[in-house]
Amino acid sequence: MRATAAAPVGFGAILLVAACNFAPHYESPKAAPATTFKEAVPGSAALQGWKLADPKDAEIRSAWWEMYQDAELNDLESRVAISNQTVAAAEANYRVARAMVQQAEAALFPTLTLDPSITRSRPSEADVLANNVGSASNPTPGGTTATGSTTTVSGSATGPHTIYALPLEASYQVDLWGSVRNSVAQSRYSAQASAAQVATALLSTQSQLAQDYFQLRVADEQRLLLDTTLADYQASLHLVKTLFKGGLASDEDLAQANTQLESAKAQATDLGIARAQYEHAIAVLIGVPPAKFSLAYRRFNQPLPAVPVGVASDLLERRPDIAAAERQVAATNAGIGVARAAYFPSLTLSGSAGYESTALSQLFDWPNRFWSFGPTLAQTLFDGGAHRAANAQARALNDQAVANYRQTVLTALQSIEDNLASLRILAQELTEQHNAAVAAQHTVALSVTRYRNGIDSYVNVITAQNAFLSSREAELQVQLRQLTASVNLINNLGGGWNTSAWQETERLAQNPPGAGKEPQPPDQDAGTAVPNPPPLSNRELRPEELLRQNEEDMSPAHD
Repeated sequence: MRATAAAPVGFGAILLVAACNFAPHYESPKAAPATTFKEAVPGSAALQGWKLADPKDAEIRSAWWEMYQDAELNDLESRVAISNQTVAAAEANYRVARAMVQQAEAALFPTLTLDPSITRSRPSEADVLANNVGSASNPTPGGTTATGSTTTVSGSATGPHTIYALPLEASYQVDLWGSVRNSVAQSRYSAQASAAQVATALLSTQSQLAQDYFQLRVADEQRLLLDTTLADYQASLHLVKTLFKGGLASDEDLAQANTQLESAKAQATDLGIARAQYEHAIAVLIGVPPAKFSLAYRRFNQPLPAVPVGVASDLLERRPDIAAAERQVAATNAGIGVARAAYFPSLTLSGSAGYESTALSQLFDWPNRFWSFGPTLAQTLFDGGAHRAANAQARALNDQAVANYRQTVLTALQSIEDNLASLRILAQELTEQHNAAVAAQHTVALSVTRYRNGIDSYVNVITAQNAFLSSREAELQVQLRQLTASVNLINNLGGGWNTSAWQETERLAQNPPGAGKEPQPPDQDAGTAVPNPPPLSNRELRPEELLRQNEEDMSPAHD
């Protein structure tokens, strides 16, 4: 009765001990941001490029680049997840982390080992004598007989023999203190962080591609501006030559007109370098060699979308880098449990069974069987402070992860405030810069008229034309900065990702959509890639919105 009653008690005690877990109770670090953004000052959404999110449009869509309404950009962005090598490396890193989870989970189960062997050996006479000393009435198995103080050894005792063995061994470490469970949890949290890092790498690459694409289009627009300006400068040179022939202009005026024209040509030519670099960068981002990729010239007419901006606390759920940092905190918290469990003894259950014989034909005979089973309880009595140091290290790593998490949140808030301020201020700056360009355009018209009538020198014409060119280029740069800030704002808001997409993120990271496929450039069948800069369309050389001074306008006044 006592034995029967003790069994449930002992089993319950084992379950109680096995339920021990020395990891601290985990709670997400406290890093609650403010509910609003300081720089989110209400204004015109069309001008500022953002709007307060409402319940019908509370989130950025996952294909966020479609907000810019550019079919060519949409096609390029769709290739990033398939072909970009940085994203592919992040996906591979996640699969490594996932494999480490499976490796840690294996420790929850017994280990079975089948170890068949065939051993051919010959013992020495000294070994036989040492193991077969006995009485005269107990002959040794090898033919050696002990008689008094005299021992004889038969020749067969030291002869070679073969032993066939088929052992099956099993071992299992009982997870008394949660060490194995915390190791599994630590690996699982790290894998989730790695999956979030895949989303971060994908979003970062998509953002970089959009910025490079817009920079390339602005470079095309600058080239168009300079080509139009060259036409104006050529008309100015024609006017100076005409006046020079009539004795109304000096050699200095003619030299200055030539200098201005050639300088503008050099500036237009130099734009080809920047455009080529942007095009090559886009090719690498979509995973194709630059030699196989080209983007044709196209007018720059990019609308600025209104990016939905929610409350600041949403960042904790929508930024993959913040989610990754939080998962690292959870992983280091589980690591504390692993380090603390090392203070306590480990219980291992092990056993073996099998067959062993000197004759292969008799290997599975019942008398040749063997087995063993027993627990092992191991406890470190002195380690020179190694366990204490490991525990201190685990706690320090957790403190570091918490600090990194909070810093990630603060950096995210800073970047959003920066880009909201940029969009708001650039909206005003763009209006002011456009007004400056219009004023500069009017100044050019006045200066040409005054020069043609002999009132001002040609220096005034050059100054006015250069001021107009600078104003138009500055206006383009403000537009580019707006688009860059818009893309950065989307990136800083998480690009449509949120923590509810964990499973989808892990699925895509574990099974990349383009695995094993060679990246294909867009329109590969269109022919050989065109070197930079690509030709401009003739109908695009003289846009209506730019100042145009044709030969008739620039010719001397007729009586």
